[in-house]
Amino acid sequence: MTAPLTPPPPPHDDSAHQVRQAPPPAGAPGEAGYEQDGPGMKAEIRTAAVITVASVLGGVLLGLLWWWLAPHVPLVGDEVDKSWVVYLKDSEGEQAIGVDGTFALLGLAFGLVSAVVVFLLRRRGGVPVVVALGLGGLLGSWLAWRLGVWLGPESDVLAHAQSVGKGVTFSAPLKLSAKGALLAWPFAGLLAHLGLTALFGPRDPEAPYPQA
Repeated sequence: MTAPLTPPPPPHDDSAHQVRQAPPPAGAPGEAGYEQDGPGMKAEIRTAAVITVASVLGGVLLGLLWWWLAPHVPLVGDEVDKSWVVYLKDSEGEQAIGVDGTFALLGLAFGLVSAVVVFLLRRRGGVPVVVALGLGGLLGSWLAWRLGVWLGPESDVLAHAQSVGKGVTFSAPLKLSAKGALLAWPFAGLLAHLGLTALFGPRDPEAPYPQA
């Protein structure tokens, strides 16, 4: 007699012992999400640096326009008891207010233009881009103010009055009486960028509703 054939053992099923590992959350150290966030943040910082530098350079243009468009405040010098005095030729004139208003209006225009340019170049903003837009506008305004004062008439009004002579009209130094006008550019830029992002910015895809 021959020995009965022994059936081969069934294949070992390891499916019951296999544990499915949940995928790591995006952004975990060492995973692809973390590696993608790093270069993305570096790109935003580089973009923010470019925006800041461009805004500072734009401040040069703002200063030139302010110096060119701002109204002149007429002054007149006189000699009283061998002492020189300087007074406004038109005491009721509004040229001094016009100087501040011109700077503020130019700052608003530069803020709107900078916001539109930044939004068109980078629709999905980010904190570094927004900070650069505000900081660059403030630095550009400060540079424009100092440049306009430097290009404007002589700051020593007594010496200027003596040089032109008694009773001769000359222009007052270009100055910014309302320092709050320096904030026109950064505020306009931030508000305009916020509005453009809210209206035309990219939308996150809506999550589908779970089905029962």
